[in-house]
Amino acid sequence: MYDVAEIRREFPILGREVNGKPLVYLDNAATSQKPRRVIDALTEHYEQHNANIKRGVHRLAEESTAAYEEAREKVARFIGAADATGLVFTRGTTESINLVAYAWGRKNLREGDEIVLTESEHHSNLVPWQIATQATGARLRFIPVRDDGTLDLNEAERLIGPKTKLVACIHASNVLATVNTVGRLAEMAHENGALMLVDGAQSAPHLPVDVQELGCDFFAASGHKMLGPTGVGFLWGQPEILEEMDPFLGGGEMIREVHLYHSTWNDIPHKFEAGTMNVAQAIGLGAAVDYLEDLGMESVREHEQRLGEYAYRRLSEVEDVTIYGPEDGRTGILSFNLPEVHPHDLSQLLDEEGIAIRSGHHCCQPLIRRLGVAATSRASFYLYNTEEEVDAFVAAVTRAREFFGAFA
Repeated sequence: MYDVAEIRREFPILGREVNGKPLVYLDNAATSQKPRRVIDALTEHYEQHNANIKRGVHRLAEESTAAYEEAREKVARFIGAADATGLVFTRGTTESINLVAYAWGRKNLREGDEIVLTESEHHSNLVPWQIATQATGARLRFIPVRDDGTLDLNEAERLIGPKTKLVACIHASNVLATVNTVGRLAEMAHENGALMLVDGAQSAPHLPVDVQELGCDFFAASGHKMLGPTGVGFLWGQPEILEEMDPFLGGGEMIREVHLYHSTWNDIPHKFEAGTMNVAQAIGLGAAVDYLEDLGMESVREHEQRLGEYAYRRLSEVEDVTIYGPEDGRTGILSFNLPEVHPHDLSQLLDEEGIAIRSGHHCCQPLIRRLGVAATSRASFYLYNTEEEVDAFVAAVTRAREFFGAFA
């Protein structure tokens, strides 16, 4: 049984107060809080096993290496990969996509080639492709977002064609709460001989993910959004594609042999892990994956979907509120605006009541412009949030609406 009260007891930070009020943490799309299991995994590593990995033969080095590689196996299993060969540890989704844009893009893109993205991409899945196309002469094409927050798949079929070399798309939007049909986009890409990259930053923490079922060639995600530490994430890629890619960074461990004027590369995934990696953070991510698997991702999804629908319904009761994205099939994200209330002002007012939300463009400036606004407020829910917290949030928004309305 999914017991939210029991779950909350495992997150120390949820017991603190902010401005004399109980913390209501609704900024989970930016970063999640950490359960005691993850915090303990970091502490235990530093207290008992800390050593540089892979190159040492003493006991601590062997223990650290074994724990690091065990974390790789856990993450690969968590996303449904056949094995861990294609699982590369990175600093997060941003670095993962930059790795592909550089190591695959600069080797394979030519003038006249096309990369197909969507209008709803996070900057992390847009700016690297801007840089790659500027360097190679390829061009960007964009699948439109419809007024209901979903992708125009008819237009996608028109855009994805013989010139397309790669389709890259967010799995779930950090603004609209839309879960995109990336599996269908992967089919379109492969029918035209192109590859498919999925930005899973907002899906891996919240939905059951199986890269084989999605049919993607690359999948990227960030540990800190899925209960893990900051500074670690991963890229999964089809091993045969990773084999053909050039290294992203040069240095220790990604090599096989180094001579004065040339070097040869290590096997994947080590070819893409230069230097000393974030060892403790990777081990912490492994602990986070254990925690999520113990809860069950289907249960996590069901809880968030119920909570998201309840929050959507409750927030809709606030006078003149505008909520962005589809009404059904959402993740636990609510981006919204109130008339004559700037999102930054609302965020500060809610913070005075201990309620943490986010305001701004959410690293999606083209999408925010598509919505016709300068910024939005965003509340994002996760596996430890409750209906009582939704009620407190909506009550605070209502009071803010009345406060600012008095000056209108």
